[in-house]
Amino acid sequence: MAYIGTDIGGTFTDLVLLSDDGQAEIFKALTTPDDRTRGVIDALELAAKAKGISSQALIEQLRYFSHGTTAATNAFIERKGARTGLLTTRGFEDTLRIQRAMAGWIGLPIHEISHFSKRRVPTQIVPPELIRGVIERVDYKGKVIVRLDEEDARAAIRALLKEGVEAIAISLLWSFRNPAHEQRLIELIKEEAPGLFVTASSLLVPIIGEYERTSTTAINAYLGPVIHRYVNGLENAIRGLGFEGPISIMESGGGVLPASEAAFQAANLLTSGPAGGVLASQKLGELLGYQNILTADMGGTSFDVGLIVNGQPLLETVREEGRFHVALPSIKVTAIGAGGGSIARVQDGHLTVGPESAGSTPGPACYGRGGKEPTITDADVVLGIIDPKYFLGGAMALDVEAAKNAVKKYVAEPLGVDVAQAAAGIREVANNQMADLLRRVTLRAGYDPRDFVLMAYGGAGATHAHQYAEVAGISRVVVPVTGPAHSAYGTVTGDRHRSFSLAFGQHAPARFKKASEHIDLSALNSGLQSLEDRARLALGSSAHIRRFIGMRFRQQVHEIAVELAAGAVTLAQIDKLVDQFEAQYEKIYGENTALRISGVEFNVLRVEATSPVTRPEPRKMGTKDRSNRPIDRREVFFYGHGFVTTDIYRIEDVGPGVKLQGPCIIERPDTTIVTGPNQSAEMEAYGNIVIQIA
Repeated sequence: MAYIGTDIGGTFTDLVLLSDDGQAEIFKALTTPDDRTRGVIDALELAAKAKGISSQALIEQLRYFSHGTTAATNAFIERKGARTGLLTTRGFEDTLRIQRAMAGWIGLPIHEISHFSKRRVPTQIVPPELIRGVIERVDYKGKVIVRLDEEDARAAIRALLKEGVEAIAISLLWSFRNPAHEQRLIELIKEEAPGLFVTASSLLVPIIGEYERTSTTAINAYLGPVIHRYVNGLENAIRGLGFEGPISIMESGGGVLPASEAAFQAANLLTSGPAGGVLASQKLGELLGYQNILTADMGGTSFDVGLIVNGQPLLETVREEGRFHVALPSIKVTAIGAGGGSIARVQDGHLTVGPESAGSTPGPACYGRGGKEPTITDADVVLGIIDPKYFLGGAMALDVEAAKNAVKKYVAEPLGVDVAQAAAGIREVANNQMADLLRRVTLRAGYDPRDFVLMAYGGAGATHAHQYAEVAGISRVVVPVTGPAHSAYGTVTGDRHRSFSLAFGQHAPARFKKASEHIDLSALNSGLQSLEDRARLALGSSAHIRRFIGMRFRQQVHEIAVELAAGAVTLAQIDKLVDQFEAQYEKIYGENTALRISGVEFNVLRVEATSPVTRPEPRKMGTKDRSNRPIDRREVFFYGHGFVTTDIYRIEDVGPGVKLQGPCIIERPDTTIVTGPNQSAEMEAYGNIVIQIA
């Protein structure tokens, strides 16, 4: 039997094929932006061809298919979602436009925020003319003050339908306390337009926070029809080849969900691809015994960093996406525009790299597909790091002269340096940007990057990790055997996952002595139980459940998630929760920064539930003898050392337990693993390469 995981990147569409014995094979096809499903089918055909069988024959062996997608991200960033209307409480129609007074700057780079003239409001996902206020009011305790005016609501719905909306979002002011009015609005919409896509905040994200809840609901409605069409197209293509088994979609929160549910969780797919890589790193960490891991995914367009602490990916409950906020728990992934296709330019005498990318079309200059400007990949070719004759295992020859000419014209000549110096500068700028991001992600979370192992993956990750890890002070790098398609591997090995939240909204007042004297224990336990029941209904009675409560000091904005032990919460545990919260707070913000005297809010209850999917276990490398000898030597540029004669190995000649002294390069058909001077590389028992920096 076979198991397939796929992931669509900016340049390549990756496919991982797992067999019953745990062997993983990787295939890459160029991403097809006009129809991304075609890139998946192309990768599937490559896998079948490598097996010497037809696509249909491969599908007959297939037991499970999983997919990570950028469809939601692309549609949202490019503002190509569905025409969406919004129903909200009358008087609160401008919530999305005001964005809690953040509209002018949220999501902008720092250098633009600091210049008032460069500030601008984001393109609205729901234009003002498609927002309708309805007559209703519920108070903060859930009591109905003004009943829903159904005639007024019908008129609002009909007006939106007349405007040609494909979807409607519903977000009423206190619906998380009493969802009755939102539920009735859903019924009215179904009566007026039975097939219309609808998202209600009380079902998707029933938490306090008017703007964040409305934004999340609107985004989900905006993307829902797009994801429905995309997933349907993908599913039809796979089913058309004869597959009848389960199809799953990677979501942002830490697992996969059935394809049939993807559209209803569209906002939860915004970081689908990067989440897959973090989950794959978590599984690999469990296998190799690493608890604290920095994940670094360098693909064709971006460099994505995640954090795993004590064996668990770091989550965030609210994040900014496309200059709006999404209040759904997701694996925290921070990205910059530094991928293999990132374009290098000289502006006002300064060399910049990214965030613009050449992508797969036209691609780097060395691809020979019309790209003119130099990229990071072009610099790697010029410096002898990538063998132009062995790119993709020789299936795609690279044009060295085109790379040199691009670097010369756009970087070397404007800076007055030679081509090698210019290419080295491109790498150095990019690597320092990546090292800075690694430090930022760890330090802002209250951790020291030197205490983490780095897992470097993506097509370009292993090519640059030896340098950006050293700059960041990290001493050990693991290049996964599935590294060039690690996110795709994460989709096929990821557990089923669901997250459920509930507003709680109680607090211990200023100068409190015991929080347990002010928190309704019965309400806390019943709220947690209701969430657990929903999780088990979704994933089965054997689901593994973790419970959290979002806490903050009174009148602060940001919450910290504090984990609760299993079982009924006691009064003593409530008091211990405050101690846990205070300790976590000071770990992030510094010793003595906590201000317990101000009071503590217990805001949101949350459960994270997982259920394992059937998948083969990884297998150790065989005992077949490997030569562990270089096939060649060539001149390779290393920053601070210049061109150095470097041993070149092929991955099939490298076996476990033999230390290779740097500088050396291990070539794979799908990536180039670089070990710098004074470093060493060694393959461990499962085929992963461990680079020792110091």
